[in-house]
Amino acid sequence: MTNITETEALNKVAAYCSTAEHCRAEISEKLQRWGLPYDVIDRILKRLVDEKYIDEERFCRAFVNDKYRFAKWGKVKIAQALQLKKISYNTCRQFLNEIDEEEYLSILDSLLTAKRKSIHAENEYELNGKLMRFALSRGFEMKDIRRCIQLSDENDDFE
Repeated sequence: MTNITETEALNKVAAYCSTAEHCRAEISEKLQRWGLPYDVIDRILKRLVDEKYIDEERFCRAFVNDKYRFAKWGKVKIAQALQLKKISYNTCRQFLNEIDEEEYLSILDSLLTAKRKSIHAENEYELNGKLMRFALSRGFEMKDIRRCIQLSDENDDFE
């Protein structure tokens, strides 16, 4: 970007932060791309945090809720994404632990049920292996995957 003043940069990122939740790392990266010096970036970030445009906890809560409800990501994948955004482990853990277990397992179960219809397998063992790999790639933990696959198997017996 062509020469931008500190005030112009502050106003632009404040407007940007007003439209959606963003973390400190995203804003810092954006300001660096604009070619601003690090001392200016630090001042802008401090002001954005002081004025509550940036709030890591608020961002983390929104990110976790969006990713597991809408993108249907598991806790592992969400934690990795937050780590890439330089969110502290404790903040990340706090909001991942707030996820409602029943809703979380329900999302995993519906993903597995939908995937089960599109998988071609020779036998139940191969089918379960493919389902497990699929769920692991979505960031779900093995204990939850096993639980849902066993529940699905038991439900199939009763139908």
